[in-house]
Amino acid sequence: MATDLASAVSGAVSDRSRYDRATAHLDAPFAIVDLAAFDANAADLVRRANGKPIRVASKSVRCRALLERVLATEGFAGIMSFTLAESIWLARQGFTDVLLAYPSADRAGFGELTDDPKLAGAITVLLDDPAQLDLIDSSREGSETVRVCLELDTSLELFGGRVRFGARRSPLRTPEALGGFAELVQNRPGYRVVGLMAYEGHIAGVGDRVAGRPVRSRLVRMMQTRARAELAERRAAVVRRLRQVAELEFVNGGGTGSVESTVAESAVTEVAAGSGLYQPRLFDNYSSFRGRPAALFAQPVVRRPGVGAVTVLGGGYPASGPAGTDRSPVPYLPEGLRYDPQEGAGEVQTPLLGAAADDLLIGDRVWFRHAKAGELCERFAELHLVEGDRVVETVPTYRGEGRTFL
Repeated sequence: MATDLASAVSGAVSDRSRYDRATAHLDAPFAIVDLAAFDANAADLVRRANGKPIRVASKSVRCRALLERVLATEGFAGIMSFTLAESIWLARQGFTDVLLAYPSADRAGFGELTDDPKLAGAITVLLDDPAQLDLIDSSREGSETVRVCLELDTSLELFGGRVRFGARRSPLRTPEALGGFAELVQNRPGYRVVGLMAYEGHIAGVGDRVAGRPVRSRLVRMMQTRARAELAERRAAVVRRLRQVAELEFVNGGGTGSVESTVAESAVTEVAAGSGLYQPRLFDNYSSFRGRPAALFAQPVVRRPGVGAVTVLGGGYPASGPAGTDRSPVPYLPEGLRYDPQEGAGEVQTPLLGAAADDLLIGDRVWFRHAKAGELCERFAELHLVEGDRVVETVPTYRGEGRTFL
């Protein structure tokens, strides 16, 4: 254990040194992606997927160049997008398999989709309500068939539904409900059911090994054990029912935190993942895998207010989700820095405390990790790609290409 700790400390010191050298010509703030860490994380996801293809979640990457890089890696196939506008843009950039993972009310986008054979062939849209069909039909500008993916509510319900674990997503929960809706879609002119999505966020997106929270971590593991068993049985039954109605091309499930358990289900044909490529801080809290931090941002030291304290420019980039300290970025390098509890991460200045502050000079960088993955790219127009101690390429994020999609 002591050897592992010493190795980790040595590695962090080495990483900081080479990141500083690689970006010495840049003025902070800026963001980087360590390509060695990114590629290692991609390889580990492929290993965990055990032969089943991984559909990369674009909302966790938000950079076209890095989507192209990971899709060139054996074991990855297709994109899971987050808006219809993004899906259309990706298809026009040459991506040929785009699954829109959320319902849309983008009337103009549906008009474009139904009028373009290339878009209609590349994009699959998510539906879980007859009213969504009505919206698409009211927006049609052409007669192209819409490829449809249905979504299964994966949440774990206990005590007759009085206790629920999982995101509030699809209203479709049972084989009967999914089968009935699939028949409705199949019988409607201009639509074809081709897939099922079932994202178990309460397993894939909730860490089961939170530092300093042993009781909570144990309860999460108990919940997830129960949820995995319940979902595996129900998902298999839903797939059997849907195959009576439609020829399913894919059954998608899971996420970075649940790859092993999701691909173990014979009913699942592919798994989704994206956050594990960047390994943001919230994904440190899992017992089943350990990724390498790949996406970082640097803030400059702009003042030294006293012993054991420095102030960096801004950095208050909270992640989405319920408000809490776990949604803030964390100072990563140099090690040993922490927020002032009275101020936290600020919009224009962020005081940091710790002995490491005394070794920092005005203009030095403090490297941070964001709490969630792709949301970091909403703060920066470009990512500097680092190999060793060099920036080998600078690529635009979605924002840098003028594409926010939100």
